[in-house]
Amino acid sequence: MSISAEDVKKLRDMTGAGMMDAKKALKESDLDFDKAVIYLREKGLADSKKRSGKDANEGTIGDYIHYQQDRAVAGVLVELACETDFVAKSVEFKDAAKQIAMHIAAMKPTYLNIDEVPESKVNEEKDIIKKQSENEGKPQEVIDKIVDGKITSFYSDTVLNEQIFCNPELYEGTVGNMIDEMSGKLGEKIYIKQFSHIEIGT
Repeated sequence: MSISAEDVKKLRDMTGAGMMDAKKALKESDLDFDKAVIYLREKGLADSKKRSGKDANEGTIGDYIHYQQDRAVAGVLVELACETDFVAKSVEFKDAAKQIAMHIAAMKPTYLNIDEVPESKVNEEKDIIKKQSENEGKPQEVIDKIVDGKITSFYSDTVLNEQIFCNPELYEGTVGNMIDEMSGKLGEKIYIKQFSHIEIGT
């Protein structure tokens, strides 16, 4: 059963659940969205994150400048959004924004979410992977599985919320899951709204 990025986005928009939670719910419900919503509510993963009555209009800017031989060579700004001024001013929230900025500097993501990756780019990657597999003499019946697996790796390399957080001493898992757990802990809708990364020579 193939679960598309569009399916995951639709369920996330409906429930506010995290990326991996939404994907798991769709898998468990055989792509039945009504059942997937019920699954997430039973797990307590929908209501606590949706907070549909509120907007995440507060937040903070995390920043990081990387120096090399006494000069700045790279810089990152990231907007971490939340619902209340109280959370936005908390040490934990501001530290998280700073850590995410440092992660972006180290891992250099291109996109924030999977649904921001242009379809043309995904198709281009799939074609390359398919041709590589064919050239390696892989059986046709396994090529589709290879393509799916490597596209997942492509997302893990290029999409911020799909990347494994760069400091396992602070968190073991993806950036998206880290944000989701913080959202559940603090009881507010929290998400990365946007980021910017500039680097000398790029």
